[in-house]
Amino acid sequence: MKLVKVHITLKEGVLDPQGKAVQGSLNTLGYNKVKEVRVGKFMELTMEDDANVEEQIEEMCNQLLANPVIENYEYTVEEGVTQ
Repeated sequence: MKLVKVHITLKEGVLDPQGKAVQGSLNTLGYNKVKEVRVGKFMELTMEDDANVEEQIEEMCNQLLANPVIENYEYTVEEGVTQ
């Protein structure tokens, strides 16, 4: 088994209203040194061993998990994960 960790973030220049809301709330709570917040997604997938795991992850990210027009993604694959 493999554990795949996928991080998805908005591309630079894409407005992040959720990040702005979090930043505003943090500033309201007195955390005035926070100047920008970008909100993203994190997913963990447990997958069966396969020679094409990375190819499948790329396909999943491009077709469903991320919007390649406005989001970047990166992932890591950990070997030997047991259930």
